[in-house]
Amino acid sequence: MTMHDDEIHIDEDVVRRLIAEQFPRWSQEDVRHVVTEGTVNVIYRIGDAHTARFPLRPADPNELSIELRRDAAAMRELAACCPFPTPMPIAEGSPGHDYPLPWSVQTWLPGVVATSSGSAHSNAFARDLAALIGALRNADTEGRCFAGTGRGGKLQDSDQWMEVCFRASGTLLPVDRLRAFWTRFRSLPAAGIDRMTHGDLIPGNLLVSGDRLVGVLDGGGFAPSDPSLDLVAAWHMLGAEARALLRCELACDDLEWWRGAAWAFQQAMGLVWYYRHSNPGMSALGRSTLARILSDPELSATAPLVSRIRWRNG
Repeated sequence: MTMHDDEIHIDEDVVRRLIAEQFPRWSQEDVRHVVTEGTVNVIYRIGDAHTARFPLRPADPNELSIELRRDAAAMRELAACCPFPTPMPIAEGSPGHDYPLPWSVQTWLPGVVATSSGSAHSNAFARDLAALIGALRNADTEGRCFAGTGRGGKLQDSDQWMEVCFRASGTLLPVDRLRAFWTRFRSLPAAGIDRMTHGDLIPGNLLVSGDRLVGVLDGGGFAPSDPSLDLVAAWHMLGAEARALLRCELACDDLEWWRGAAWAFQQAMGLVWYYRHSNPGMSALGRSTLARILSDPELSATAPLVSRIRWRNG
């Protein structure tokens, strides 16, 4: 089953032919599909050192090529400040052999993809996440600020999407309660000045060895945004005690912490219903994240604290 109605097909034979034609230096390398829960690209490993990433959904080839180059620049910028290994861009491939889009080649990183529960109670993992988020926040924005809409900007910009999610989740989730949470989340004041963020710290973008963080994937979105955005990692991957430790390590104030929960909520709401059949792992991630948010005592007693946050921030 495909994840998207408009998904582009690509298989190992096409990948081999593209590599042989465009990058003959790798033509003798073993090529194999990497099974992931990713929703944007299909990934093939080239030998032991590289991966090829092929976008799954139709796009204008010229615009996508610009985007791939922008992503490559962001990956290099991330690598310069990230305290953990992260892939580096190597080359850009061209359309061919019935695959209609440009594609990219990156370095391969060893490690096991993180899960929503595998390190949920690990203080060491929580500290690693805090070290990652802190290092990214300290990177120079070079005068840039958030560009665009959606995650990382104004919470209210997600109202229309959230309504779609609520309507699609009626038989899957306690929608009335979730609506009440979103009403409070969207009322939070704006965050502080934009800081550099990864932008998508879900389990699938982190590599672990045991309960230690050993790699950070998908760095093409590294850019300035709401400084609370990367706190989604706490709700996607940590239990209550580990979340508290991460919050302490980063010295998060109430507003920052709550906005992080709001962004995790916004992301999770879209995962449960959209990927229910096509990507059960992503759907399950959405459910587990929402369960953490719904069961958090502080967030459940929201009205008084939201009022205090709004008052303090004018």
